Amino acid sequence: MRTDNERGFVLHRYPYGETSLLLEAFTHGCGRVGLVARGVRRPGKAFAGAHLRPFQPLLLSWSARGDLGTLTRVEAPETAIELKGSAVWCAFYVNELVLRLLHRHEAHTDLYGAYDDVLRRLAEGSCQEQALRIFEKRLLASLGYGLALVCDARTGERLRAEWLYRYLPDEGPVAADGESRGVAVKGATLTALAHETFLDPEQLREAKSLLRAALAPLLGAKPLYTRSLFRSMQPHPPQS
Repeated sequence: MRTDNERGFVLHRYPYGETSLLLEAFTHGCGRVGLVARGVRRPGKAFAGAHLRPFQPLLLSWSARGDLGTLTRVEAPETAIELKGSAVWCAFYVNELVLRLLHRHEAHTDLYGAYDDVLRRLAEGSCQEQALRIFEKRLLASLGYGLALVCDARTGERLRAEWLYRYLPDEGPVAADGESRGVAVKGATLTALAHETFLDPEQLREAKSLLRAALAPLLGAKPLYTRSLFRSMQPHPPQS
């Protein structure tokens, strides 16, 4: 099978043999794919190899007989998305989510748009927390685990901004009165997340807790490398 000029991004790259690279890529029409880029680490192939890095929009062509394809051509139709400072780590976190949660060869065209969007939001200096929460919400929806963000799961009534709810993984948001399970979150936060409108600092904290809880069963026990790394980079308070 041959695929030509497929839009995509490299999620991760590994040395493969003495002169090649093994790539994990996220593409528009084919989803996540594994590709071998043969010989691109040779001195004469430095130009092609330089394009095969994360956050560079690409046109990829490859041939495949099994799970791994062989890269036959790569073009860079535009410059790389320029990320600075903590935005770089945020983008690698997004890449790790895609690598961990998407199966190979399953198309997620809607999520590809969300992926491109979150990278550009991060590059523009948009609120990083807001950009990540929106991507996580879209990721869950693309995987078939979309959050219920409009109505009380038990009464069917529309959520009230000022009310406190408990989000239960097997039901959705329910009024917090008499319920101690799940993640505590206000109706205003759920509504803002549903419409992807601005989340204030308190709402961002609630949304982070909610989305982390929703992603946890899908990610399993193995911790996210980028999350652990970012935590280790934060300044520690002096010991008393």
